[in-house]
Amino acid sequence: MPGPKRERRARTDEWASIKQWTLWPEQELYEQIRPLVLFHETAGERAKEIDVPQRTLSRKADAFERDGMQSLFSSGEQGGARETRNSLPPEMRQLIVDLHAEHPSMSWREIAEICYIRYGRRPAHHSVKHLATAGPPPSLQARRYQPWHLIADPAERKLAVIRLHSEGWSITSIAEYMQTTRATVYATLQRWTEEGVAGLEEKSRARKGPRKVTLAVQNEIRKLQENPLLGKWRMHTALKRLGIELSPATCARVMAANRQLYGLEKLPHSLRPKLEMPFKASRRHQYWSCDVRYIEEHLLPDPRPVYVITIFENFSRMVLSSKISATQNQWDYLSVLADALRRYGAPEAIVTDGGTIFTCTQAMQLYDMLGIRKERIDPGEPWENYAETLFSIQRRLADHAFSNARTWPELQQAHQTWWHNYNTENHFAHRERQDGRHSPEAVLRGVLGRTYPEEVLSRVLYATQFTRYLDKQGYVKFKHCGSLERMA
Repeated sequence: MPGPKRERRARTDEWASIKQWTLWPEQELYEQIRPLVLFHETAGERAKEIDVPQRTLSRKADAFERDGMQSLFSSGEQGGARETRNSLPPEMRQLIVDLHAEHPSMSWREIAEICYIRYGRRPAHHSVKHLATAGPPPSLQARRYQPWHLIADPAERKLAVIRLHSEGWSITSIAEYMQTTRATVYATLQRWTEEGVAGLEEKSRARKGPRKVTLAVQNEIRKLQENPLLGKWRMHTALKRLGIELSPATCARVMAANRQLYGLEKLPHSLRPKLEMPFKASRRHQYWSCDVRYIEEHLLPDPRPVYVITIFENFSRMVLSSKISATQNQWDYLSVLADALRRYGAPEAIVTDGGTIFTCTQAMQLYDMLGIRKERIDPGEPWENYAETLFSIQRRLADHAFSNARTWPELQQAHQTWWHNYNTENHFAHRERQDGRHSPEAVLRGVLGRTYPEEVLSRVLYATQFTRYLDKQGYVKFKHCGSLERMA
């Protein structure tokens, strides 16, 4: 006997009416995605009509096109259990269990990705978790591949990495499973990509190019190490002057080996916090600095100290004029200053300490006539005008030669050698310049300060070079010769 006749409803597209007529969640889900599947309506348009997230609609529509009506019954806790037990093929379920047993730290999403690569189907990660912990027993009784260091054949261990990667294992999982580093896994895969089968063979790690540190280079470093004050940077610049290109780090390694082999001395190095320079120049000839250094270690017959008077430019750190002298009076300083002025013009300012030779009447008159501003560093702070840095480099480059000088010409030659080498070698302060100019001479590159005609300079400098004073009796003393000449 036929059942009761159902009342016919009018067709409508109004979602509120359709929703109240649906009896099951699967029926409601189907009505949500039906315009997307049948009429190719966009997920954004449908989401506005029924007030459901656009991404949810898009994902459900894709699942329906892929799995058909079965996708309508795979949502929620009950649907997840149904997918794990009924919908996944047995070989996929066994793969999930075996992967978890072989590498327990592998993530559920990574296992799902491996299933997708092998079978073209990506199970939900919560389904993977449920099946891995409550599924069938694993079929693997031992590891498929031994750890990296236990595989004797280099080709075999690299092939194991490639196979795991082709299955979908991540770099991290492969490195953990093979008990090696991620860098090793990356290098293996890169060689496989670039070289193919040839990349499986072990390559020699022997040096391909010629060695920079030859016995001849080591011997040059050993000879330069006779000066124990040279550090790795100054050794690097000294070798560069000889045409030998070695990095400071390589110089340090060779110097350490020489010290151990020959018992050479190494002086302790003290670090001091870097302070802001008050007279740091931002342009050439903005500041000149001058100072006097005592040289007490020498072999001259007269054991008294000798003095190095030096004027240098703060921007390039170039030594403009320098003199080694047995005395340190205002005439010695003025002769050095006059030489610098004739060579490079006049600076904007000159920076010294409070020494009387820098502030004597003749010097102050000279500053005033040439428009040079006189600046002074704080007492006991030679670092403020870079004098401490300059003399520290001089100590490393020249003190060994100064201490072995037995005659005055040898001392002057050591001073001239230091002056030339300092200006032409790379300076640590210029190491980061991008224009290729790393020595003081290259940074200054011949730029002059305020220049004056020669007749003007001769008139200004005449008094500083030739003026002498008479005593009360009318006598003058000249160069400590011991003879006095009565002026008419």
